[in-house]
Amino acid sequence: MTNPKERAGINVGVDVGKFQLDIHILERDRYFSVENSPSGIKEAIKVISRFKVSRIVLEATGRYELEFATAAFEKGLPVCIVNPIRVRKFAQADNQIAKTDKLDAKVIARFASAMKPELSTHKGKNIRLIKDLICRRRQLVEMRTQEYNRAKIMGSKIERSCNRIIKSLNLEIEWTEKHLAKAVELQEEWSQRKEILLSMPGVGDTLVYTLLADLPELGELSNKQISALAGLAPMNRDSGNLKGKRRIKGGRHTVRTTLFMATLSAIQCNPILGGFYRHLVKQGKHKKVALTAVMRKFITILNSMVKQNELWAH
Repeated sequence: MTNPKERAGINVGVDVGKFQLDIHILERDRYFSVENSPSGIKEAIKVISRFKVSRIVLEATGRYELEFATAAFEKGLPVCIVNPIRVRKFAQADNQIAKTDKLDAKVIARFASAMKPELSTHKGKNIRLIKDLICRRRQLVEMRTQEYNRAKIMGSKIERSCNRIIKSLNLEIEWTEKHLAKAVELQEEWSQRKEILLSMPGVGDTLVYTLLADLPELGELSNKQISALAGLAPMNRDSGNLKGKRRIKGGRHTVRTTLFMATLSAIQCNPILGGFYRHLVKQGKHKKVALTAVMRKFITILNSMVKQNELWAH
């Protein structure tokens, strides 16, 4: 039987592949691999659960890490899903040039021990479904736009083909939006926030669902912090007497992308945001710079509304 003192402070690195999970338990210098399948995940969780784990770190891959992460969350294990770039930069700083699945798992475990990344929160299967449906709707809308553009430049026969595809895509978008609305209704704790957010001109269902699913910190952080999470905080690039341009970087890509599209609409129908945009352009700001500033104002207003539990009152 393992001594309780020996079980403390265990860091686990998981290198996620489509078909395989490579796992390194740092403080025990133990490596093993399992299939990325329900049976393999069950086996991995069983082994890891024998230790008192501080954190299990795995890289965000888009989809392949979700089943393992969900199983670990349900077992009550501390999970950190991190940006792969952070781990790669850590490896480079540590002069770890060689790259295999086994080595990657060890590097991730060392990253967990050294950097102690913040634990992720389990969002549940319905939140995952909502995020997937939002993503699918975005894909379908992009495909429809592509077909619209093709229809404009192709001959009449190709145009008829494009129109048939557009009709089919419209049905798929309708189906996706219907199931998205049903999934959102199941999140009862969202109802009040949804009402507050929708009260602001320029805010639609897609932006609301994205903020609630991908930016749950909305209303709980300062305006500066929420801007940084959305990837809208200007970053300095200064050195000595040189003052570089301020740029936005990082943050949550889905939030920033959806907010950008909403901002294009909001500057037309929201008097506060529209007036602010026109003021910046009149001052000589580049339109893209002005839009970024409006996006930042947009998210900070929404953050304040949720924090103060107030509807739009302008």
